[in-house]
Amino acid sequence: MPGAGRGCAPRTAQERGRPGSGAAGSREETRHGAGRDRGEDLIQKSKTPSNDYVINPYTGCLLGCAYCFASFAGRQFGRSVKEWGDYLYVKKNAVELARKELAKMPEDKRGGTMLLSSVTDPYQGHETKYRLTRGVLRELKRVEYPGLVRILTKSPVVTRDIDLLTSLPRAEVGMTVTTTDDQVSRWLEVRAPLASRRLRTLAELTEAGIPTYAFVGPLLPHFATRPELLDDLFGRLVDAGVSEVFMEHINLKRYIRERLDRVLTGEPEDVREAYLQARTKEHREQLDVIVAELLDRHGLRLRFEEVVHHDDNDSLRERLASSG
Repeated sequence: MPGAGRGCAPRTAQERGRPGSGAAGSREETRHGAGRDRGEDLIQKSKTPSNDYVINPYTGCLLGCAYCFASFAGRQFGRSVKEWGDYLYVKKNAVELARKELAKMPEDKRGGTMLLSSVTDPYQGHETKYRLTRGVLRELKRVEYPGLVRILTKSPVVTRDIDLLTSLPRAEVGMTVTTTDDQVSRWLEVRAPLASRRLRTLAELTEAGIPTYAFVGPLLPHFATRPELLDDLFGRLVDAGVSEVFMEHINLKRYIRERLDRVLTGEPEDVREAYLQARTKEHREQLDVIVAELLDRHGLRLRFEEVVHHDDNDSLRERLASSG
């Protein structure tokens, strides 16, 4: 990795003998499909810990992250896991649905946490055209939704909506940042904004007075042998004004492994070995120890007080329910 020795770093795009990817979304219109979908409902009960409701204004995601668990999301349109990152369906009536569903929501249900989004990025490139996320936020503002509105994104487009986010009774923005190395970011998060840009976005949001957190998920396997790289990431997050992180171990269910294996093909043996070892409990426990030490060093709080592992989500939900 640049400035830190190769370690378990993947080859760069140039080393693979092809041009590097340009700015995120620069070829979306010509290389990827964006269809329209008239959704029947929008506000869904959330299956993720600590979120009561979730809004996904789009189906699919053009960022193309190799590790994404949401690659199953296009099944309703006949899309396979292998096609993840190559399609986007726009819920063109999302704002209308938000208005109607919020109007019907009982008062005693309005205190729940509302997540945008869980299986898409609400601020990916097409949001600048369709403005669905902004429209939904406007509806939440109109009814003065009292619950927490939580954003999770990889995109600096979120800063466009600082005016709405600061006018909501309660809002926070999470930015997914998995590395400080833009080459690694481009390798795994193909069309996502570079990691360095996301760090700058966190700083801009903090400066605007918006509560932020970083989602370090997945926790990349090579941190187990290169903890100084995670140390650098935590330091950069603190510099950007972050005080709390949400962390997940990499999800290596079979359908995700099949996508990752294609990315890992041709990589050095130590890179492939790191991802192979990430499937073991011993690897996760090793990372947990490293994370705990580095969090303490940087004064960062760990959301849920643990690095989440997907197989343990049920126990996490039970613990959150009992503590509530």
